[in-house]
Amino acid sequence: MSGASESRIESLYAQRFPKSAELYLRAKTLFPSGVTHDARYLKPFPIYANDASGSRKTSVEGHEIIDYWMGHGALLLGHSHPAIVEAVQKQAVNSTHPGACHELELAWGEHVQQLVPSAERIRFTNSGTEATLMALRVARLVTGKSKVIKFAGHFHGWHDSLIPGSDPPHDSGYATPGVTDGVSADIVFVPPNDLAAAAAAIDRHDPACILHEGNGTHWGIVPARAEFLRGLRELTERKGIIFILDEVITGFRVHPNCFQGHCGIVPDMTTLAKVLAGGLPGGCLAGRADLMEALAFDNPYGQKMKHPGTYNANPLSAAAGVAALDLVATGDPSRRANEYAASLRRALNQVFAEKSSRLVAYGDFSAIKIHPEFEGAHSQVDDVIPFDGDWRKLDRKFDGRLSHAFRCALLLGGVDWFGWGGSTSVAHTDADLSKTAEAFANAIDLLREDGFNI
Repeated sequence: MSGASESRIESLYAQRFPKSAELYLRAKTLFPSGVTHDARYLKPFPIYANDASGSRKTSVEGHEIIDYWMGHGALLLGHSHPAIVEAVQKQAVNSTHPGACHELELAWGEHVQQLVPSAERIRFTNSGTEATLMALRVARLVTGKSKVIKFAGHFHGWHDSLIPGSDPPHDSGYATPGVTDGVSADIVFVPPNDLAAAAAAIDRHDPACILHEGNGTHWGIVPARAEFLRGLRELTERKGIIFILDEVITGFRVHPNCFQGHCGIVPDMTTLAKVLAGGLPGGCLAGRADLMEALAFDNPYGQKMKHPGTYNANPLSAAAGVAALDLVATGDPSRRANEYAASLRRALNQVFAEKSSRLVAYGDFSAIKIHPEFEGAHSQVDDVIPFDGDWRKLDRKFDGRLSHAFRCALLLGGVDWFGWGGSTSVAHTDADLSKTAEAFANAIDLLREDGFNI
């Protein structure tokens, strides 16, 4: 790819989003690399949004954009759903932080308990990262053991105890800058979807627990199917190992009873966030009553797990969560989002086939994953996984220049894609699908014009 051709997409992008470019100059004087979340970093600059409603958001330049970030997966109901807006506005008038127990936290907890099979007891946190941190600490306190088994590539938040091994390349020894060797040494990595490897690791290391990320690596880049989860649940029960299912993304999104409801299993503990709080900050740990007793002041373990948190069960998040889960319980949001994603995957693969492109769309539920180096025939069958599910070929990094140019090219067509993946919502429409397919077709042309083999 020549330097001259490289400027084509960037030139069009700069012309379309000039105010975002100006705001980014300010941002670079405030934030490292000008962003407040790694995934929002984009070359030559990220877009800035003014408002959002339903399936779309509007840039500061006034351009309406079909959104597949969906609040990093939190917005199953779409942006600014009227029921959530009304609930939050009503509560904001009453109180935003009473510094006391309140009735909304009870309603929120009861909704979780009614929908999540494993939720005998619940403790609210402020994020999914906090929820997995708590789950790990509870497991260690209860068992007196330190080792934890993690599937390579699975993401459980950014705290020290679980961030290693979350991203490719997977042959790097899982060294993570800023995480000490002592902390990393307590993590035992096994390949995803490998039940025999998990069994061998349990026998060798006698861990405090084993964690699994919902439907697989980073919201299904390497999909995990129900049969594997049922096998993992049977294995951990037989071996007497605490099984933690991380449903921060899949919780309520894939099924009203979460991924565990879809699979027909009951993990020992479940971590939740995102949809749980209706798009506001909030998470929780839910699980067996005897394990959750580790948080109680009088418990059989002889010591209590300390858990403060200024915004735990904040009433604004609780109000949004109750409103969201009222709608989730009907089953309609997850069903419609899943159906739309399946339709979009088929439409995109049709575009890719017509363009003789190396792109392929795949995924489960309301996730659409894009792989840019596919060499097989594009299939119209929704449950086919590229490369026969080879996790090292699916979960890998791609040319950074292509990754940035790909998202910029889609934004020029009025579509915002979350890296190489996207999530749908109940708010997406057939009109969105048609425009999205057209944006991908135009993006392929632009990328090829800039010299990318795609």
